[in-house]
Amino acid sequence: MIEQINPDQLPAWFDAIREHGEPLLLDVREPAEWNAASVSLPGAELLQMSMQTIPSRLAEFDPDRPVAVLCHHGARSMNVAVFLTRQGFAHVVNIAGGIDAWSLQFDPSVPRY
Repeated sequence: MIEQINPDQLPAWFDAIREHGEPLLLDVREPAEWNAASVSLPGAELLQMSMQTIPSRLAEFDPDRPVAVLCHHGARSMNVAVFLTRQGFAHVVNIAGGIDAWSLQFDPSVPRY
């Protein structure tokens, strides 16, 4: 089962998991969505990579690195989190509610769309 965390819990998760490497915030939305709204979090690398490109680019990822997956509302990111876990990734969470929840719960400066 994939762990789900709320956006406001993400900094604590990153701090707790940091011993496994610099956390990756993987945004699996589409380019138009990235242009509409984007996020950043100190202490984590943001990687914007459309969901459909993940399988062909899997070799670019370190399976031991902590990964928090983000999309618009949480469905696409859950699919990617499940995929990564099935590929042997050890530390994966889904950001529940996606960037919409990020804006509502964590950072209201992030535009909603």
